[in-house]
Amino acid sequence: MEQRKLSLPTDQRKALLRNQVTALLMEGRITTTYARAKEVSRIADGLIQLAVDTVLDINKETKTTVDKKGKQVPIEVITDGAKRLAARRKIMEVVYDAPEKRKPDETAAAFRERVKDLKHPVVEKIFNQHAIKYLQRNQDLGTSGGYTRVLKLGARRGDGAEEALVELV
Repeated sequence: MEQRKLSLPTDQRKALLRNQVTALLMEGRITTTYARAKEVSRIADGLIQLAVDTVLDINKETKTTVDKKGKQVPIEVITDGAKRLAARRKIMEVVYDAPEKRKPDETAAAFRERVKDLKHPVVEKIFNQHAIKYLQRNQDLGTSGGYTRVLKLGARRGDGAEEALVELV
């Protein structure tokens, strides 16, 4: 598939797009130039579609463990299936491993407790939030794709570049 060059060398262009796709998936919206916005939208749509296609591929099994009192307790363990694991690895190739941000009214202890089990916050957010939301949307509407929206904002002050807002629908 043909790709815009954005007047950058390949390594810089890939780094820029990876960074913007990661920011879009974490924050939900970003502002950038129109040409970059169209590329970011294309990449993000592909990643979300990959997650939506494989979000239901999970394996559940029950294991028995011993608790502090010596009692055997059954625990349900959920692991990724083969397709979901492959999709997770493909997504990890594209997005950066950005850290989770602390909410404004959240204490440090509550933040540590919330993120203690998150190894890859961006990938977890894609599978646990975005993919489930868009899977439901796809079933309701009977369509797939169209997970991002690009809105033109007008010329940027200073250099006059056409700006656009990219957001998840």
